[in-house]
Amino acid sequence: KPMFGICLGHQILALALEAKTFKMKFGHRGINQPVKNLKTNKIEITSQNHSFAIKEDSITDCIEVTHRNLLDNTIEGLRHKEHPVFCVQYHPESAAGPEDSMYLFNDFLNLITD
Repeated sequence: KPMFGICLGHQILALALEAKTFKMKFGHRGINQPVKNLKTNKIEITSQNHSFAIKEDSITDCIEVTHRNLLDNTIEGLRHKEHPVFCVQYHPESAAGPEDSMYLFNDFLNLITD
């Protein structure tokens, strides 16, 4: 079944895929966190409120990093390479500015209908 994890869902999905998390010193807070989509190279202005991130060295071969925070280079998005599963650390449903991240819901709807 297709899955789309958001915020805590991102961390839970990463843990389910055998990645590890760590507690950040300050976390990400606010409505202006710049995140780079590694597929399109576009920068999204995101809304975030979390204290944990994914450990870079714990990512397995079945996982692709899809997004990165531009302030500290932490992982902001993951995708499973074989299954219809992806996640982001930020809140695409929140309108931090323009609707930069709304495409994620279309991506998920496409996974459901395929």
